[in-house]
Parts: sequence; structure tokens; C-alpha cells
Amino acid sequence: MLDDAEDIHPLFHGAPKTTEFRKLRKRIIREVREAVDQYGMVKPGARWLVCLSGGKDSYTLLAALHELKWRGLLPIDILACNLDQGQPGFPATVLPEFLEKMGVPHRIEYQDTYSIVMDKVPQGRTYCALCSRLRRGNLYRIAREEGCSAVVLGHHRDDILETFFMNLFHGGRLATMPPKLVNEEGDLFVYRPLAHVAEDDCARFAAAMNYPIIPCDLCGSQDGLQRQQVKQILDGWEANSPGRRQVMFRALMNARPSHLLDPKLFDFAGLAITQGDSENSS
Repeated sequence: MLDDAEDIHPLFHGAPKTTEFRKLRKRIIREVREAVDQYGMVKPGARWLVCLSGGKDSYTLLAALHELKWRGLLPIDILACNLDQGQPGFPATVLPEFLEKMGVPHRIEYQDTYSIVMDKVPQGRTYCALCSRLRRGNLYRIAREEGCSAVVLGHHRDDILETFFMNLFHGGRLATMPPKLVNEEGDLFVYRPLAHVAEDDCARFAAAMNYPIIPCDLCGSQDGLQRQQVKQILDGWEANSPGRRQVMFRALMNARPSHLLDPKLFDFAGLAITQGDSENSS
């Protein structure tokens, strides 16, 4: 079905005809559908604001969601959105031209948050935290203005793993990016349909499709970030033991509160043995 040349979304036109690429494409679409179904993201008739940065992940997300919608497997409306935050050198025409060419409904929003970040963040500190908060606030506003019930982000499996280890190493907590959450105001969902998709698959897919990639380091604050350090650690583990990332990701889906140490998640104080247990252990 996915190989029918006459039944394909424009975002996939020009796709390589190789068996390798077809397997890659099928795997990505299958994994996106699994995440959408597993985490209960679909409410028929809803409208999603799909956020595009112009990176490999957001292009992959957009293509997969439109493919599922094209095939009647995702009964929602999609509005693509790019927030131009005013970074110097940002190629402002790339995404509008691409989305127009592909016939994708979209909204391009300009908000100069870059100047705010540069003014507020001390010299030598990374900009990412404040930049992300400002971006998120604007995306929530746009979603409300457009009548969307969900803001949809392009974070993939490796982002989720890296965030888990950043929280573990630097935050002192077991937490990561959930595939589905409700914002603090309680009026919008946040979805991550690429939750099961590997970063390498996104990179290979976007490169094969020759999507016009916009670099993610325009602000110049990417070098030396904690996330890059964690990524290097995970790369090393993966090189020594291929498949390690997927094993760790499965562990995040198989938590056992009774085998951790958080009394808020499990009633350790209330544990009791039964008479039968006592006899069996004697």
C-alpha cells in the first residue's frame, strides 16, 4: 500500500525507489502510528498545530503525519507553523516556499525573541532555556488563535533518552519528555508523535528526500551544551553495544515503582507480609 506510486502525499513525491528507503519510510510511518495510538493522541475532528523548525526531525514529522492523514488513519486537521524568532541569518523564505509548493496549510509567525534572549542571558551562558520558554509561549498563543487543541513537536526517541539522562545526571530526578501532556494552563495538549522514531532514521529520511534543512545552531549557543555531552555518552554506548539505545528506551516504557525509591509513587510504609508469605519463607 505504501508503495503505490499513484497513491502518495506530495510530501513524498520524488522519494527514492530503493528497497532500503521504502523500508525506512514504512518503519517511520508505522512507529508514528504506534505512538499516536498508544498514547491516545487522536480525537477525530481535532486540529493540530504542527511546529516546524526546518530541521530534519520536523520535516520527517510533517511528512509522516500527512501520509497517515492522506490514508484516512489520522482523522484530524493539520496546520503547519514556523516561528521565526529573529536569529541572524535565518533563511525566512525557505519554509514558506516549501510549504506552498507542497500544498500544506501553514502559518508563519515572526516574533523577535532572539533580541530578548540576548539581552537577558549573561555572556557565556547558553540561551536554550529562555529561548525555549519564549518559543513555547508563542506557540501556545498561536494554537489558541487558530483553534487548535494540540501543539505537536518533532522530538524523537533520542531526544527523549537524552532528556532522561540529563535529568538523571544534572537534575536529580527520573523524568523525560512524555509523548503526551497537558500544558500548565490546562487548555492544550502537547504531542510528540516521533517518540518511537530514532534520530538516525529522521536524518536518513530527510536527506533522502532532499528537504531544505535549516541549521539549528544559528544562535551560536550549541557548543558544549549538556545535551551534547549526553549525546556523546550515548553514542559511545551504542558503538560498543549496538541496539543499546532501543533497550534503554524500552526501559522507560517498563517502569516498576515498587523497585525504585520514591515513596510518593509506591507505598513502602504500607507494605505488609501475609501469614502465607511468612510460612513460605520459613
